[in-house]
Amino acid sequence: MDSFSIGLSGLDAAQKALDTIGNNIANAATPGYHRQRISLTPARTSQVGSLVLGGGVDVAGVFRMIDRLLEQELLRQQSSLGQVSQEFATLRTVESALGEFSAGGGLSTVIDDFFNKLQDLSANPAVSRCQTDAVSAAEAMAYRFRTLGEFLTALENEIKLEAENTIEQINTLTNRIAELNSNIERIEITGGQANNLCDQRDRYITELSELIGVQTQVKEHGVVDVSAGGTPVVAGPYVTELEVSLTGDDKLGMSAAGVCSYITNVEGGRLGGLLSLRNELISDIRNDLDTLAGAIIQQINQYHVQGAGSAGSFTELTGWAMTTEDLSSISGITDGEVYIRITNTSTKEITRELISIDADDNDAGCDTLTDVKDAIELLTGVSASLNSSNQLTITAETGYKFDFLPCVLPKPKTADISFSGSSDPIVSVSGIYTGTDNDTFRFTVSGTGSVGNGTLKLEVKDDDGAGSVVATLNIGSGYAAGELIDVGSSGIKISLTTGDLLNNDYFKVNVYGDTDTSGLLSAVGINTFFSGSSASDIAVCSDISATPGRIATSLGADMDDNTNIARMAGLKDKTTISSLKSMTPGEFYRRLVTDIGQELSIKQIREDNIEFIIQNLANQQTETSGVNINEEAAQMLVFGQMFQALAKYLSAVQTSISAIMEII
Repeated sequence: MDSFSIGLSGLDAAQKALDTIGNNIANAATPGYHRQRISLTPARTSQVGSLVLGGGVDVAGVFRMIDRLLEQELLRQQSSLGQVSQEFATLRTVESALGEFSAGGGLSTVIDDFFNKLQDLSANPAVSRCQTDAVSAAEAMAYRFRTLGEFLTALENEIKLEAENTIEQINTLTNRIAELNSNIERIEITGGQANNLCDQRDRYITELSELIGVQTQVKEHGVVDVSAGGTPVVAGPYVTELEVSLTGDDKLGMSAAGVCSYITNVEGGRLGGLLSLRNELISDIRNDLDTLAGAIIQQINQYHVQGAGSAGSFTELTGWAMTTEDLSSISGITDGEVYIRITNTSTKEITRELISIDADDNDAGCDTLTDVKDAIELLTGVSASLNSSNQLTITAETGYKFDFLPCVLPKPKTADISFSGSSDPIVSVSGIYTGTDNDTFRFTVSGTGSVGNGTLKLEVKDDDGAGSVVATLNIGSGYAAGELIDVGSSGIKISLTTGDLLNNDYFKVNVYGDTDTSGLLSAVGINTFFSGSSASDIAVCSDISATPGRIATSLGADMDDNTNIARMAGLKDKTTISSLKSMTPGEFYRRLVTDIGQELSIKQIREDNIEFIIQNLANQQTETSGVNINEEAAQMLVFGQMFQALAKYLSAVQTSISAIMEII
C-alpha cells in the first residue's frame, strides 16, 4: 500500500503548495507581507528485500522569505528618517516665523531701524518728532521680539503635546505587538505556523520604528521582544508602557510609566525628533533670542538710567514689581555704588549723594530693597517707599528734583578745597567726563601768586593725586580769570576767578563715568527705557511711551547735549558685550539665522540621503520578500501539473490493483 501513501503525500504537498501560492498572490499588495514558500522533504524510506524504496514527500513547513539583517537595517533607517523629518519640518516653521526672507524683512530690519532712529535722535535730541520716532521704532522692535518669543514658547508647548500623542501611539502599538506575540506563541508552540500573524506583528514594529528608535530580538516560538529608546517595552506577551513629562530643569524626557526616571536624549523616530527639538534645537534658538533681547535691554538701560531727556530731572520714579527684595537674588546687581544728584530748585544748589550696595551681604552697604529705601530716606530732598510688590519709588520733596547724571558738580565741595592765600579764588567746574571709571582729580598749585599773573600752574593727577598726571594747566600770566580751561582730554573744564594761591594749595574734583556701578537702577526698573529681561517680555517702559521727552538723551547738567543717546546708538556697532560673544547685536542675530539655515540644509541633505538608502533597502527587501506574480504563476503551473500527475498515478495504481484482484 506504499504506492497509495506516496501518491496521497504528493497530492497533500501539491495542495498545500497551491494554497501557499494563493496566499502569496492574495497578499501581493499587502504592506509588510513577506512571501511564503513551502518546504518539502523526501518522506521516510522503506526496504523491500534488497531494494530501498522512497516513501513519498513530507511538508516540512511553510516559511516566510525574510532577511533579518535587512529588516533590522530598514527599521534603523526608518527611525532615523522619522527623527530627521520631524526636525526638518519644525525648523522650516521656525525659519518662516523669523521672516528674514519675507518682503518686509524680519527682526534684523526692526533692530537696525531702532538703532538708526536713535542715531537720528542723537542729531536732534530736543526735537519731539525724532523722540516719537525713536519710541515707535523701539516699540516695533519689542513687539517683534515678543512675537517671536511667544511663538517659540507656544511651539515648545505644542512639541510637548505632540510628544504625549506620540507616546499614546507607541503604547497602542506595543500592546498590539504583545498581543500578537501571545497568539503566535500559542500557535507555534503546538507545532503550527503563524506566518501571517508574524507579518502583522512586524508591520506594527515597522510603524513603531517610525515613532521611536527600536531594537528587536527574536525568541523561541516566533516571539519577538522589542526595546524602544533603550527601554524594554515588549517582552513576549508583556508590555511596559511609556510616558513623557518635563524634568526639573525644563527638559522633555521619556520614562517607563510611573517610574519617573526620564531620559532626555532618546534617539530615533518622531519622538526622538520632538525631544531633540524641545531640549536642544528650539531651546537653543529661544536662548539665543533671549540673550539678544536681554543684551539690548541691559545695555540700553544701563546707559539710560544715568541720563535725562528734554523733560528734565525727576520728581518721582517707580521701579518694577520684584519677586524678592533680597539684592543678591536679583539678576544684574553686584556690589557697587549708586549716586543720586539732587537739585534744590529754589537755590539751584546741587549735591550728589552716595548709596552703597552690598549684594554679597558683607555688611558694607544695602543688601535689600528696604535698606535702599531707608538709605534714600536719610537724604535731604528725596524720599523713598517700597510697596508689597517690592516696587521701589523715589520721590522728590517739594522744591527739589533728582536725577543720576554723571556730570561734574559746578564747584568742588568745601572739604575738597585747601587754599592758604589771603584771597581765595572761586573754582567752577563743568563738562562730562569721558572716562569709564569713577575717579578723583587732584589739582595741585605750583608756584605762588595771584590768578592770571606769574608762573602759577595746576598739576592735575588722577586717583586723588596718587596716580598719573592728567594735565598741567597754566593759571598764571596769560590766563584770563574766569576763562574755562580744558583738563586734558577728560571732557572736564575748570575756571578760577581772581585770587591768591600758594605753592601746594589744592582742590579736588570728583568725576564719574558710571553713577550706578552696582546695576541696581536698571535691575529694579528706575529710569529704564525697556522693561522685561527676555524676548517674551521686552517692552518700552510706559513712562517713555507716554512722554518721549523722557528719553535720556543727555548726560550734561544743562540736559541739552546728545552724549547719552549717542552712546546708546553706538551699541549697534559695539562688539564688547560679553553675552553676545564679541559680536554686534546685528551680527549675533544674523549668526542665529545663518545657523538655522545651515541646520536646515544639513537636515534636508540627511533626509534625502536616508530616503535614498531606504529606497535601496526596500528594493532589496522586495527581491527577497516581495511577491512576484509571474514567479507565483510559474510555481502554480509546476504544482498544478504535479497534482494532475499524482492523480493519474493513483488512478494507475488503482487500475493495477483492480487487475490483480480480478486475476486472483
